Amino acid sequence: MKKRNYRIDCFDLPSGFRILNKYKVVSKLGGGWEGEVYRIVEMRTGIERAAKLFYPQRNLANRASRRYAKKLHKLRNCSLLIQYHTEERFRFNDIPVTILISEYVEGRPLSEFIRELPGRRLSTFEALHLLYVLAIGMEQIHREGEYHGDLHLENIITKRVGLTFEPKIFDPFHWETPKAENKQEDICDLIRVFYEILGGARTYRRQPEVVKFICCGLKRSLILRKFRKMSHIRKYLETMEW
Repeated sequence: MKKRNYRIDCFDLPSGFRILNKYKVVSKLGGGWEGEVYRIVEMRTGIERAAKLFYPQRNLANRASRRYAKKLHKLRNCSLLIQYHTEERFRFNDIPVTILISEYVEGRPLSEFIRELPGRRLSTFEALHLLYVLAIGMEQIHREGEYHGDLHLENIITKRVGLTFEPKIFDPFHWETPKAENKQEDICDLIRVFYEILGGARTYRRQPEVVKFICCGLKRSLILRKFRKMSHIRKYLETMEW
């Protein structure tokens, strides 16, 4: 018997769509190479969750979803990451699909958050606060022997809380065994995020020296000479002088 080739290129689930008669779709949160993420509500409790639906061709033998779930569980105490709850399976157009259910995080992508600010940028004070929170969270991930691998404004969800921020990151975990250069890439990516939330190239010349000391003109060699580990960014921010 010929083996069936399961392939789904998009789900585009509408609001109100029911999954396993347990969850109801509220809205689509985003999508990527592996699948799509939805805001859902548990029908019996009314609790909001997030559901990541994997494209079958990107999740052969459930390898991608299982690795993702195990990584989230391993890093469950890391403040930047969403909390994984359970795995579900349902059929979409008669094709079996794996879903990972996790906590729903309130907030907006950092790219969207920045676009709606006056001048489309954070102040130096605000940006340093956000950099500090992100550095602490990324340090926790690195301490566990893991890395992100693709940190940017689109996969950082944040909301403002008083003087600081509560960010969460999505779509981590490239599957290779972590190497020193993977963590170095995270460091450079984090500095680039800092550079971009301050306005990027259009404002960089006017930035104070404290910003330029951290950003190093985005020159990788200079950044890694100053900040060889994520902890070095955190320690610098804790002891810096204005």
